[in-house]
Amino acid sequence: MRFLARGAFAPLPVLLFAAMPAFAQDAAPKVDAGDTAWMLTSTALVLMMTVPGLALFYAGMVRKKNILATMMQSVSIAAIISIVWMVVGYSLAFGEGGAYVGDFSRLFLNGLAENWDKPFTLGTGDAAVAMTIPESVFLMFQMTFAIITPALIAGAFADRMKFSALVVFTILWSLVVYSPIAHWVWHPNGWIFALGALDFAGGTVVHINAGVAGLICALVLGKRVGLGADNMSPYNLAFAVIGASLLWVGWFGFNAGSALTAGGRAGMAMLVTQLAAAAAALAWIFAEWIIKGKPSVLGAISGVVAGLVAITPASGFVLPIPAVIIGLVAGLAGFWGATALKHMCGYDDSLDAFGVHGICGIVGAILVGWFAYGPLSATTAAPDGIIGSMDQLIIQVQASAAVFAYTAVASYILLKIVDILIGLRVTEEEEREGLDVSLHGERMG
Repeated sequence: MRFLARGAFAPLPVLLFAAMPAFAQDAAPKVDAGDTAWMLTSTALVLMMTVPGLALFYAGMVRKKNILATMMQSVSIAAIISIVWMVVGYSLAFGEGGAYVGDFSRLFLNGLAENWDKPFTLGTGDAAVAMTIPESVFLMFQMTFAIITPALIAGAFADRMKFSALVVFTILWSLVVYSPIAHWVWHPNGWIFALGALDFAGGTVVHINAGVAGLICALVLGKRVGLGADNMSPYNLAFAVIGASLLWVGWFGFNAGSALTAGGRAGMAMLVTQLAAAAAALAWIFAEWIIKGKPSVLGAISGVVAGLVAITPASGFVLPIPAVIIGLVAGLAGFWGATALKHMCGYDDSLDAFGVHGICGIVGAILVGWFAYGPLSATTAAPDGIIGSMDQLIIQVQASAAVFAYTAVASYILLKIVDILIGLRVTEEEEREGLDVSLHGERMG
């Protein structure tokens, strides 16, 4: 989504967007039809990741009695966040504001009617950056990120959260957690942006954020009824494979689209995304094969997602060989997080939201600091771009730790508020009956 061009000890980094060819002080740019077409396509691909991609992926991994309720979570979150983003979420994330949050200047997309067909400039003054796409396209692209992030959290509390609690928590979490962190990382005024941290497409904003929130949800809600005694096997892995496949394809819009232009940077982001996903899938498959004796379909698709997660923050900054390394590390880390870690710690992360998104998001967010390739981020203002170093690695650790801590604390507080107001969890009787019937009055087949 963006990058900084900076020296190892530069006190005032040069703030730039990933592929912005023109700055506010240059001649006013024009809307580029090719860039706009690519971004419209990328936006549709990212939305497809949630509906139907994530809906099928998660639904395929739960028991038959919870399939429809799990799909309902993805569909309803997509609808809820679309309206929340229009009303206030976009303003909090990309309004001018200060270092920690935007402002209310763009409530209800104020100002869009007057500039709907003009190039979009983010920020003001020396930090302003001009884009070659209309703001309507940019804010819609960002909306799809805001949608999928809370939808990912749902994997951690599958089978046991009340639908009313999901609705309230999703709205509050989007405004209190997601939008401020998006501002920190991707707005020129944001403090993590100014720190010099690299996050091309959402390693911190999406994956660490969602994974940590999922972990807190799992801890606060407690374990599923019957865990360890009842059969918790996925009912329909074919759904999960189809969903994972849609995620894999949609991820090209997620990562390559974050170049915000149709060019070489988008092409490289697409290439390294594919390679990291493949490497992680193979790492997970062989780890499972060695340890458990057989490679599973669930392991293979989980490995794919682990690689896609880890390459997300690095996709606009690394070359193919580092991408493969990141993928291999992510595959092994995700396998450990989804198996040994959660059993060792005793929490019930139902569909491994933290084990895959949290753990592998941290892996990618940190490793990009070592593997960043300067020419990929080069501009006329910073011809050498950013080159991976220990200094950059430390910055990545700082950014990841800050997001981890804020998300954990804020998510815990919000969950407790929702629990006091309306309650978080269904009754034991409702859980045993299944959420399809108890919450929505429907059942599969």
